[in-house]
Amino acid sequence: MNNPSQNDSRFFFVLLLLASFALSGCASAVIGVGSAAVAASTTEKGISTSVSDGMIFTKLHDKFIHTDINLSTAVDVTVNDGAVLLTGKVKSPEEKVLSTKLAWEIKGVREVVNEIQVTDKSSIKDVAKDLAASAQLRGKLIADNDISSLNFSIDVVNGTVYLSGVATDSNEMNRVVTHAQELRFAQQVVNYIIIETDKRD
Repeated sequence: MNNPSQNDSRFFFVLLLLASFALSGCASAVIGVGSAAVAASTTEKGISTSVSDGMIFTKLHDKFIHTDINLSTAVDVTVNDGAVLLTGKVKSPEEKVLSTKLAWEIKGVREVVNEIQVTDKSSIKDVAKDLAASAQLRGKLIADNDISSLNFSIDVVNGTVYLSGVATDSNEMNRVVTHAQELRFAQQVVNYIIIETDKRD
């Protein structure tokens, strides 16, 4: 005959099994959103982080659809612990810049890595100078102790420097912009940087 304590232990064990099945369902739901890579690392990061990444993924695709629907099919998005990786192919440099800007507008995004390829090279006049300017600016941001360089994205197209990201305050933003304006090959600086206190989606 089983004593009450044994029955309680078995009941608790059954509850644990049911809870584990419920959590598995949550992970499947995240995959349904389209962020399989995020869900795969759920056990390491925790459920709450994965749900947050899933929300970032969903909001960014919604922005793509409402801003430039071509981005929703051309750009692949992976979100891992608030870091957004953009891959795929677009026709123009402007579309690549736009995708970075939209990603930074979402609350919870900590970093944006844009590896999107531009298929129409005819609109890019001097790739070498643009790459050199981008590398030089990245080096300046890393060397500046008053700037968190990972919080900013840099795109240089035909001498125009596009800045996006999230600054702690206006002072940090102005320092980033100043570094960009001092670049040798910078003809124009377009500032899309958001202040941390600004409202984001």
